[in-house]
Amino acid sequence: MLVTGASGFVGGQIVKQLTSNGHDLRLVSRPPAARRLASRFASATVLECEDLFAQSTDYWVESCKGVDAIIHAAWYVNPADYLDSENNAACVSGTFKMAQGAARAGVRHFVGIGTCMEYALPSEQLDINAPTGPSTVYGGCKLATFDILDNFLSSTQVKFSWCRLFYLFGEGENEKRLYPYLKRCLEAGETARLGSGTQLRDYMDVADAGARIADVIDTGQVGAINVCSGLPVSIRQFAESVADRYGRRDLLEFGTHQPHPRDPSAVVGVPNFVGAE
Repeated sequence: MLVTGASGFVGGQIVKQLTSNGHDLRLVSRPPAARRLASRFASATVLECEDLFAQSTDYWVESCKGVDAIIHAAWYVNPADYLDSENNAACVSGTFKMAQGAARAGVRHFVGIGTCMEYALPSEQLDINAPTGPSTVYGGCKLATFDILDNFLSSTQVKFSWCRLFYLFGEGENEKRLYPYLKRCLEAGETARLGSGTQLRDYMDVADAGARIADVIDTGQVGAINVCSGLPVSIRQFAESVADRYGRRDLLEFGTHQPHPRDPSAVVGVPNFVGAE
């Protein structure tokens, strides 16, 4: 298996599960992270690459020699600007070159990572046939990548899977996101100041999501796959469930912040991964 983004929030969990499933790994990562990956996963082959989205098709032909499947988890995800960054466009073109190289190298399965933001929001019933209509550059570029790869790979011998992620939380999450913020406040005995918390979300532990994505290699499921719980949970309920671990709901202060104008009132999926109830 070749994995990109292996040192990331989601990619790290994918690699854990692939290792547990007994797959041999080839990991592509930037130099600092590559050295950490080589130390952590001693049996893996680690390829150092400063910018994988800037590489040519020929680079990927060479890198994919002997590879059976790819899980492409890398993307530009800087929390400060990823929703509207022009770097998303570079990810689209770079991913297409990767897929072209993979097909030429004889890779049999390409698994890409999408997002619930590809859908028209808000909605509490987002199955894979729900209307698309992204409202961010990030969502638009992810959807464009899905369409490009779906059309291109359909003319090859490569199976194509596209795992759309919803609201993940857990180990390795960026400290600016909700879950780490809540934990930091609760552990310090400080008040966590939040919005009204009425928006509905579909939450899943990133460890569970990583396992689902890795298992796609073994199940062979193709097409769009919603990696989600299917359970509508308000942001308030989620925050309270975290606070309950510390017995400190009193530290939650709701209504301090106004929601972002583009923040949808509901984003809840309908899971369709193999084994989903």
